[in-house]
Amino acid sequence: MDDKRTTHFGFQNVPVEEKASRVANVFHSVAQRYDLMNDLMSMGIHRLWKKLTIEKAAVRPGQTILDIAGGTGDLTAKFAKKVGPTGRVVLADINASMLNVGRDKLMNMGIGHEVEYVQANAESLPFPDNTFDRITIAFGLRNVTDKDKALRSMARVLKPGGRLLVLEFSKPTNPLFEKIYDQYSFQILPRIGRLITQDADSYRYLAESIRMHPDQETLKGMMEQAGLDRVEYTNMTNGIVALHTGIKF
Repeated sequence: MDDKRTTHFGFQNVPVEEKASRVANVFHSVAQRYDLMNDLMSMGIHRLWKKLTIEKAAVRPGQTILDIAGGTGDLTAKFAKKVGPTGRVVLADINASMLNVGRDKLMNMGIGHEVEYVQANAESLPFPDNTFDRITIAFGLRNVTDKDKALRSMARVLKPGGRLLVLEFSKPTNPLFEKIYDQYSFQILPRIGRLITQDADSYRYLAESIRMHPDQETLKGMMEQAGLDRVEYTNMTNGIVALHTGIKF
């Protein structure tokens, strides 16, 4: 945040109270084509990033899982199968359109009734302290207005010994690769968005939001400040994406 009254929405500074509604409009616009765009944007590699997240989560039968900004339910579906009938999986998203798409998708997969659906803001999660064994937030933290507050909220509802996993776009580790990535993000990505969703502006915002998100070391420090221990991260695809993990003690 630049001060107490403004925050960034992509490369723009906007009043704090406006950001959530602006982000909501972006995801209302792209919800129906979100999965298709993920495949096109990442050439399918997002599935490998999420696979590593599932592996690092090390979920066991009977555990309680919260998938924040869970969108169309990719991680939720995997977790529901892993915790089994004695476990609990909650798919949470601040955006009603994304939550509805996720619920419909999971219902079509035959596991929708095994999942709870909660429309919630990551900054003020509506759950008691020490509720979940695992919390994941994949490609959602960068859209949160107050990231520090959201991380503290996640730490609060984690059980002692529970694990938070943050999968998010990050800073490329190779300068040449970073230049190529910038060209793709700001020249090609909005064109794909216009072609598939008739909405170039939303994908321009998404590219800008990635550049404004904290880098790997900064996010690690933020998680530690939020009360998490043994925080570490794994870079993937030359640092385009990083998976941060932390334990609550």
